[in-house]
This record gives sequence, C-alpha cells and structure tokens, in this order.
Amino acid sequence: MSDTTPAAADAPDPIALARLRIVLVGAQHPGNIGAAARAMKVMGLADLVLVAPERYPDPEASARASGADDVLAAARVFETLDEALADCVLAIGTSARSRRTQWPLVDARTAAERAVATTAEGPVALVFGRERAGLNNAELDLCQLHLQVPSNPEYSSLNLAAAVQVVAYELRVAAGHGISAGDVHEPVAIADMEGLYQHWQAVLVAAGFLDPDDPKMLMRRLRRLFNRAAPDRVEVNILRGALRALDPRGLPNRKPKDDQAE
Repeated sequence: MSDTTPAAADAPDPIALARLRIVLVGAQHPGNIGAAARAMKVMGLADLVLVAPERYPDPEASARASGADDVLAAARVFETLDEALADCVLAIGTSARSRRTQWPLVDARTAAERAVATTAEGPVALVFGRERAGLNNAELDLCQLHLQVPSNPEYSSLNLAAAVQVVAYELRVAAGHGISAGDVHEPVAIADMEGLYQHWQAVLVAAGFLDPDDPKMLMRRLRRLFNRAAPDRVEVNILRGALRALDPRGLPNRKPKDDQAE
C-alpha cells in the first residue's frame, strides 16, 4: 500500500463497476495486457476482454499483472470486435488521432460519466486499440462515442496500460468512489455570520483600527475574505473567542499573566 492510499473512502457502485468492460484490440505486447489488468484491479474493474491479441497467454502478462492474476484468468478472448461488443449497450472507443469524419468526441471524464450512467441498461465497453496504430476506422465505427485523453501536443503518445489506468480511474470516480473528506463541514447560519461581522467591527473600532466615521471598504473586504474561506461552526466559535480575548475593552478587567503567576 502506498502512502497515497486513502484510509477511508466511499464505496463505489458495485453493479456499475461489474458492467464496465475494458476491451483491448490487437494488443501487441503481453506486458501491456498484464499492466492493464493491474490498472483495472486497482480501480475495482474485473471484466477484461481481449480481441485477437498477438501473444496471449504469456508469462510476461502474468508478471506485469503484479497480483491481478484473477483479472487475467477471467479474461475472455474473441477473434473480432463485433463478438466482444455483441451484448453491450454502449461502446466508447479511444482515439488519439483526429479523424476526417466527425464523430462524437469526449474526454475521459465525460466518457466515464456517460458509461457509468448507461450501465443501468446493460454492459458498457471501453475499447482500446493497438500500441502502434490504435483502433482503425472500421473498429471505431462500432463505437457510439470516441474518447480522447488530453495530452501534450508535442508528445501525445500514451502507453496502452497508462491509458487504461486514466480511464479506469475516471470510471471509478464516476461510479461513486470518493476520498473521505473527514469531518463534515457544518454550515453557519447567516445570522451567526452577521454576528461575527458585527463582533469584528466592534473590536476593530475599539482597537482604533477602524474609523466608524470613515470605514472605507474594510468591513466589505472582511466579508469577502470570510465568504471565500467558508468557515464552519467550530471555526466561527474560535474566531469569536479570539475576538473576546483580544477586545481592548476587556483588558482592564484582567490581571497581567505575570501577576497571575505570582
């Protein structure tokens, strides 16, 4: 487990994940098949389909799977993409190149959201092409959407397994997985925020920092500051407590710390 693994997270929709299929067409390197299986398992995907792989099964695929052997063992192999997609209600093909014929083109996040939503109707396939040339036009014609991963235009080559990892991550997020944010933010009522602003103004006037006859934009800027910060109830209570402690009008009623120590 790496130090980026969350201690707690929301559970994704298991039905959606089960109906998401990763299809690799004409994979040329077995290591990429294994690495793709690993990328899938890390994100909770298990349905791997291979269309006419050049070398599979192969020891290199198992070695690169790094523990995702169950995904490899369950992988199905088909001769054609038509067979691999026969029971799918939606197929999204990955394409790094611009095509002469215009086709609905989406990024990975939009594609993942569409894919997960459509799993309510049946299996959805995310189709990846060959390492050297990707999917050909006939294969892309079988897909209702085309997906592109935004990349550096000066070096846009994305490894097959890396592309699967990017898309698998977006699929998991779209399926309802989110990093636990810890304590839930407790909103503060407008009346309580107004009380905080009035408290600030009273203390700033008492301290001589704010001239009530010429306030300029000070209080408005403080409002903007707190609106951006969106403090929760605990934080507002801390601020009110700090203002009471710093209020110069209360200083004469408190003994200095040195006196208290004696």
